[in-house]
Amino acid sequence: MAKSYSRYVCQNCGRVSASFMGKCPQCGTFSSMVEEIVRDEAPAKSPNAARGLTGRTSPRPIGQIAAGEEDRLHVPIGEFARVLGGGIVPGSIVLVSGDPGIGKSTLMLQMALEMAASQRILYVSGEESEKQIKMRADRLQPKDAKPLPAELFLVTETNLQTIFDHVREVKPTILVVDSIQTMYLPELDSSAGSVSQVRECASQLRELAKSNGVSVFVIGHVTKEGVIAGPRVLEHIVDTVLYLEGDRFQAYRLLRSVKNRFGATAEVGVFEMRERGLAEVTNPSEAFLAERMINAPGSAIAVTMEGTRPLLVEIQGLTAATQFGNARRTPNGVDYNRLQMIAAVLTRRVGLKLGEQDIFVNVVGGIKIDEPAADLAIAAAIVSSMRDLSVRADVALIGEIGLAGELRLPGQMPARLREAQKLGFKSAIVPKRLRQGEPWPQNIQVIEARSAAQAIELAFAAEQRELPKGRKVA
Repeated sequence: MAKSYSRYVCQNCGRVSASFMGKCPQCGTFSSMVEEIVRDEAPAKSPNAARGLTGRTSPRPIGQIAAGEEDRLHVPIGEFARVLGGGIVPGSIVLVSGDPGIGKSTLMLQMALEMAASQRILYVSGEESEKQIKMRADRLQPKDAKPLPAELFLVTETNLQTIFDHVREVKPTILVVDSIQTMYLPELDSSAGSVSQVRECASQLRELAKSNGVSVFVIGHVTKEGVIAGPRVLEHIVDTVLYLEGDRFQAYRLLRSVKNRFGATAEVGVFEMRERGLAEVTNPSEAFLAERMINAPGSAIAVTMEGTRPLLVEIQGLTAATQFGNARRTPNGVDYNRLQMIAAVLTRRVGLKLGEQDIFVNVVGGIKIDEPAADLAIAAAIVSSMRDLSVRADVALIGEIGLAGELRLPGQMPARLREAQKLGFKSAIVPKRLRQGEPWPQNIQVIEARSAAQAIELAFAAEQRELPKGRKVA
């Protein structure tokens, strides 16, 4: 007879303890230790009872394994296909995560409706009924659209073993599970969403994908800190991890790839939330700059890289005399510590008296910028507001600022300059290039500067007079 015993598992980090603890000693989370009943099963004597991806296998020399490029499934949604690396790889498992209400289920249902014309899809929901999903599908479809595809099957189920029975019956090409936190295995005594259930359900879904060639999409919840709920091993099990992020007060959503075994990481797809679901934005730079006020003080244009895609975003800065003892630094879309560093460099190296000024920095469009290539645009926006001067509207600023006030050259400069030139910018202020590399585009005027002070002065000088032809080196 199998023996059973209880243990306590942290639902945040997965630490196992023999007794209850009010605070997890590993991650410091309070009231996260949940009791689980564990039964030691007797080992199976049959060799066929061992679990594996494809059953019994035998090692083969690497030279005898075919290495042809596997055909991907075409995704009609271009931005989604871009993040996946060009399409869906058969037999892959993809984790889609994001804040509540951000549009995860809507995006997956849109993808299922578009692909059901050529593929058989099984959509499994543990949170909504079939009627609720059908209501959303009717809302997403245009009024003059074709009837809903017959190859899209819906089912409401949380028992993973029953879901596998449905997969064997329907034989889908794509399986969508919404969400992994609602699935459970009956042989485990813990509740759905616990560490053991999430880990085991994800492992069995991976075995289904690898052994049968079914592409699995798993929707996952996030914690209040913005990370994927459940054990960290969940991200290691899947092939691709996608985050759908954005401000709920903004219409734009970013689908970001943080892990991809079949494509580039940090790739980004841009969508706009509309009445009939998420619409892809094919030219996000133009969309972000559509409502820009020309020649307004405190505004500068930065060129940032999201994966392999350059994006032009407007950065707004505002300075105001502080009404309290300590000046405030309020960023929205940029890192707080980065803003503190830029303010210190402007005070020490440029000569601005920002010690008694509140500084507010905002990235228009609700996106977040992590790379330091936007430092020069942030600094120019702050100085523009401080001096009440406007940066020329057709100038883009690209560069990382060091503690000594010097400018450093970021990567992928030709792609950034080509994107700026495509959107009508006539000149760009960049760090001075000290090493030869890929030639820069000739259709945009490149102004090189060695320090942040020189670049900022050039930005304001460019607003008041015509720039000379050719390239100017400061």
